Amino acid sequence: MNLAAWVERNGRRLRDRPAVAVGEQVHATWGGFSERVATLAGGMREGLGLSAGDRVAIVMNNRPEYLEAMLAAWHAGLVAVPVNARLHPDEIGYILDHSGTRVVLIDEAHAGDVTPLEVSVDSVERVIVAPGPEWDELLSAAPMGLVDRAAADPAWLFYTSGTTGRPKGATLTHGNLLMASLSYFADIDAVSADDSVLHAAPLSHGSGLYGMPHIAKGAVSVIPASGPLDGAELLTLLERWPGMSFFAAPIMVRRLAADPALAGADLSGLKTVIYGGAPMYLPDLEAALETFGPRLAQIYGQGESPMTITGLSKADHADRDHPRWRERMQSVGSTRTDVEVRVVDADERELPPGEAGEVVVRGGVVMAGYWDQPEATRETLRGGWLHTGDVGSFDEHGYLTLHDRSKDLIISGGMNIYPREVEEAIMTHPGVQAVAVVGRADPEWGESVVAFVVAGGDGAAPTGEDLDRTCVERIARYKRPKEYHFVDALPTNNYGKVLKRELREQLRDGAAR
Repeated sequence: MNLAAWVERNGRRLRDRPAVAVGEQVHATWGGFSERVATLAGGMREGLGLSAGDRVAIVMNNRPEYLEAMLAAWHAGLVAVPVNARLHPDEIGYILDHSGTRVVLIDEAHAGDVTPLEVSVDSVERVIVAPGPEWDELLSAAPMGLVDRAAADPAWLFYTSGTTGRPKGATLTHGNLLMASLSYFADIDAVSADDSVLHAAPLSHGSGLYGMPHIAKGAVSVIPASGPLDGAELLTLLERWPGMSFFAAPIMVRRLAADPALAGADLSGLKTVIYGGAPMYLPDLEAALETFGPRLAQIYGQGESPMTITGLSKADHADRDHPRWRERMQSVGSTRTDVEVRVVDADERELPPGEAGEVVVRGGVVMAGYWDQPEATRETLRGGWLHTGDVGSFDEHGYLTLHDRSKDLIISGGMNIYPREVEEAIMTHPGVQAVAVVGRADPEWGESVVAFVVAGGDGAAPTGEDLDRTCVERIARYKRPKEYHFVDALPTNNYGKVLKRELREQLRDGAAR
């Protein structure tokens, strides 16, 4: 099916109900939104000469036109390429070139960076600013009927965050996104037209994916008027748009949980906060539960398996009386309804509970492959399973704990050391705000453990000796760092993930401070 059928259906069924809002104000009803999507689709096909399967890139901050552009592309049978709006122009240019994008839809904020790519990227024929005269011209076209799409047809090219090397374009089909949306209903929440979804995180990433089940059910998509969301604005929006859910990276959850405006506030309008994409350390999670109550749900997924591998439900978070609650809160939960998940060794043999290996997954949500990269596709999807590159282990009850990316594993003196385990220990010190642990080449031990620490939090700034004691109290002595480097901030990519390769490069270059 064509996912844009949801918009067409809501346009008839919920014609006068709000579809998109900016802050407290309704931007479009479902009737108006459906008409604009069909008209834009007609403009893309007739006015721009695009054909089914052509790629249309979107480089915008969160705004109503973003949702219009993406749904119109699908309505017209095109493939959307949502691009992280915070990327460098060279990175954007690579994605446009690699995907063979013909038309780029942007907002005014990105005109200076993206418009020159119309000349430098061979495939790009038009760059159109929305809103603007050319956008208005598209909206003057005759609306077109919904184009038939098969489940296997590409819908979204999801370019990975590129923590190492060039990003790869995970080809997500209409069937993949349908399965991800159905899995949301099965494992996270029921959704109705009385609900709302807040787009505080980029629509090009998790927020866009989590918006799909809400669009399917006719909920209103709310875009914060201010851009960066704070506690006071969240309270205002909750009063206007109850039944609200939103996706957030752990760093945003931590920031909101500590916002004084939310201390003791009425959060009855808040339905669910879905977090994922990076580790949520236990002290931060406990603080978030104190602020938000039992409204948190964690997902573990990748762009290659959008939104869906394992999850910790709201019920898991609320079950504080369970004897293993703290352990479970440090896991990524149990297998989602629509997938199979295994932990395997280097020979692809499934490992028993308690043994660590690579996490592999298969199911209808897993990507069709990497766009125009057949060798990478064969390697990643070998044997019919998505090989995530993550190292994890199941417990006897089916809860999966991620130890690290396989490339981040440290082998010291023949012993495997998972950086996340060390980071979890260090984060229990009240004077630590953030930490990243990497390995440094060591002539005697093979590798030694090095920690980069950002001081902060509620306690006094720690010394290396303080952190040594913290580690020895919680993990084996051989796992504790041999060096601590205190830094002002950790390097991150545009999605907030720590770039450990940059930390390793600093160590190699002798530049760590």
